[in-house]
Amino acid sequence: MNFFLRARSSPKPVSLIQLNLHEVSQLFNSMDPSPFPERDLDQDADEYIVTWAREYPMDHPLALRVHLERWPATDPTPLITDAIHHYYEYRAGIADLEFKRIMREGRVALATGLVFLATCLLGRHFVPENGDWAGYVRESLTIAGWVGMWRPMEMYLYDWWPVLRRARVFRKLSAMPVEVVGSAKLALEGPRAG
Repeated sequence: MNFFLRARSSPKPVSLIQLNLHEVSQLFNSMDPSPFPERDLDQDADEYIVTWAREYPMDHPLALRVHLERWPATDPTPLITDAIHHYYEYRAGIADLEFKRIMREGRVALATGLVFLATCLLGRHFVPENGDWAGYVRESLTIAGWVGMWRPMEMYLYDWWPVLRRARVFRKLSAMPVEVVGSAKLALEGPRAG
């Protein structure tokens, strides 16, 4: 499985993320009791991978190369590949649920805001038009009605963008090729361009 061969045939260059570990267990969260493929990644490793993935344009393919100083008795490549893909699929699913929650809460906030705005605008008509205080009350009702629309507007205009981008990054990471190399293996093969 050499993803560098596929990278040469790809029209866009592969953006390589390199992760250096002493041993396989460093990749996983030590507090998670699940078996390895379903385990959460270590917070530092996850943050490192996601931060680098965000540095590259979304349309660039990604690849991950894990350097292991201590090579275990069996080849850890399938374990690490499955664990990384499983973890980021799970995180993409969580981000999708968060997006749906924002949209659902946005609908409720929009309905509430529209009712409040209509009530305030309707209430303006019951305030007498003569007198200074009446003008202040009428303007206050208009402003309050539009302030009531602030939260649904914020949700529909801004809140969902970061969640959608995060889901896209996680989906990309869940499908990226993973290569695991040991320090001795790397020294024999020599450095590769990435």
